[in-house]
Amino acid sequence: MVRTRFAPSPTGFMHVGNLRTALYEYLVAKSQQGTSVLRIEDTDQERFVEGATDVIYNTLKQVGMKHDEGPDIGGEFGPYVQSERKDLYKPYAEQLVRDGKAYYCFCTKERLESIHEDGSFGGYDRHCRDLPAEEVQRLLDAGTPYVIRQRVPLEGATSFEDTVYGTITIENKEIEDQVLLKSDGFPTYNFANVIDDHLMNITHVVRGSEYLTSTPKYNLLYEAFGWEKPVYVHLPLIMGKNADGTVSKLSKRHGSTSFQGLLNDGYLAPVITNYIALLGWCPKDNTEIFSLEELEQAFDITGISKSPAVFDYDKLLWFNGEYIRKMTAEEFRENAMPYYKEVFGDSEKPWQVLDTILQPRVSKFNEIPQLLGFFKELPEYTAELFVNKKSKTNLENSPVMLKAAVEALSAVENWTVDTVHDVLINLAQTMEVKNGTLLWPVRIAAAGQTVTPGGAMEILAVLGKEEALRRLEIGLTKLG
Repeated sequence: MVRTRFAPSPTGFMHVGNLRTALYEYLVAKSQQGTSVLRIEDTDQERFVEGATDVIYNTLKQVGMKHDEGPDIGGEFGPYVQSERKDLYKPYAEQLVRDGKAYYCFCTKERLESIHEDGSFGGYDRHCRDLPAEEVQRLLDAGTPYVIRQRVPLEGATSFEDTVYGTITIENKEIEDQVLLKSDGFPTYNFANVIDDHLMNITHVVRGSEYLTSTPKYNLLYEAFGWEKPVYVHLPLIMGKNADGTVSKLSKRHGSTSFQGLLNDGYLAPVITNYIALLGWCPKDNTEIFSLEELEQAFDITGISKSPAVFDYDKLLWFNGEYIRKMTAEEFRENAMPYYKEVFGDSEKPWQVLDTILQPRVSKFNEIPQLLGFFKELPEYTAELFVNKKSKTNLENSPVMLKAAVEALSAVENWTVDTVHDVLINLAQTMEVKNGTLLWPVRIAAAGQTVTPGGAMEILAVLGKEEALRRLEIGLTKLG
């Protein structure tokens, strides 16, 4: 059975790259009826952020990814938090020492810093690699702090097959003798994930392409233990567009890069999931809109590209708008209501009218307060707004139109879009003017601006009779 794992470190927000890794490992498993495992890799205690584990849980819950095993739900391969597995790593490191595949390193922090001072050396100089056994034992007996380092072959090369990038070969001389076990007894990320992946029967390792050059180190460990290697699936970089049209690795200068940041910007969780799925993966047809369940059915590893993917915020905004337009009336109202309340407070309004004019228009729900701001307070405006060549209105006929509209609307008892519509259209016919010639001054007086969601009838209906007539009277005053 296919078993994948998402193994985040609780160091802060869930960034776009982390979320894509989580999504792809989930889809690799679910598309093949496999098992998705959540493992928290908290061995780097210096970078641990309080509350970050909850961020991981909440993010996965919001996007709908339900892991099959993990710290919160258990499973037969637990515990699923690395700090709770601390005692099992040291025996494996010591086994490698006995087998000649690793060694004790007693170098102090000061010595390690000194070999990098001139900036010419890029890794550990293997100072302790060939210490005599007697010296090693003496230092151990004296309680000298140590780490355990991997003994990497000095000659030859290590190759592996990646599902996306094909054959990757790294010269062994380019591979550092990495630390496996730190002086505090905690394993390094690189060591712990190999041990845990093996013990948890992980068959497919999905991660970013920045780990491509580290994979030979992992494979040397698998070989040292005589364990079967997993299938590797490395994902392409995610890039962002710069102001000059060039691209560079996605960062905060391009916009929000965390899941929570995108939510705060007004993007919907299913939209973020849908869009991120397409950053490096191409479906077999031209479909772009997917639910998570549809992604589970459509996903195929062979569709993952090795070319960098560009995070396009304009495309994400388009996705968001498309999702909003496909919502049922009930879904739209539920999402829009908090923003309606920002404008109208607890007042009751003809919500269906607002739904009807806004659902085809908004790309994000948090646009609503700004679009409806004129309802909350009439903007300052000048009489020149009443002049409109297309509607054939000017400063002479606009007050005539407004005065007639006030008189006709004052008699309306059942104040709805339909009744207001009928009264104003009949009035235009009676005055023998085009509808626009009457409605343009009415809309300007009611809204105080030329660009509005909805027309004069909808605006008047939402304002209510008393406020609508008050604003029309203000318009007459501005026109003198």
